[in-house]
Amino acid sequence: MDIEERLRRTRRWLWIVLIGLFLSGVTAFPLEIEARWLLRALDPLAGHLPALVDWIQRVHTGLVTAGEDYPFLLYGTDWLAFAHLVLAVAFWGPLRDPVRNVWVVQVGMIACAGIVPLALICGPIRDIPWFWTLIDLSFAVGAFPPLWFAYRHIRAIEARTAGQSGDMPVPVGGSSAQTL
Repeated sequence: MDIEERLRRTRRWLWIVLIGLFLSGVTAFPLEIEARWLLRALDPLAGHLPALVDWIQRVHTGLVTAGEDYPFLLYGTDWLAFAHLVLAVAFWGPLRDPVRNVWVVQVGMIACAGIVPLALICGPIRDIPWFWTLIDLSFAVGAFPPLWFAYRHIRAIEARTAGQSGDMPVPVGGSSAQTL
């Protein structure tokens, strides 16, 4: 596979992660509204999925109560949303120059691995139901593979360009230090 095809594939995988981070960030702002909508959507399934509906109802009640009595608590979720958006912006570097910015992909893979102990340790401490912990774990399962595939393509590009230039990595993708 040539370098240009590897770059295209790398960027496709990275776009998946970037869009996922962006959507995670944007949807972390209106949590109370989303929980209300989710309750309405799940209403027809209440008899089939009572634990899920009860949990979403509890979350919605907590969000409403916090918003009314302790709005500063919801400020924490605003920062969570902002962090997701900042992380999405960080992936512009690897999109522009994957070899130079491979470290962002590595940090992303490490973060995915960190989701597992966080969810398994903090979930029970915070009384999160097991089925919701599995949903949290799905973020690691969903984000790690595209990062891994992008990483493998980046390393292959790096190996090929290093061999062509006497062990000095060649910037790929048409970017330079000034454009980053």
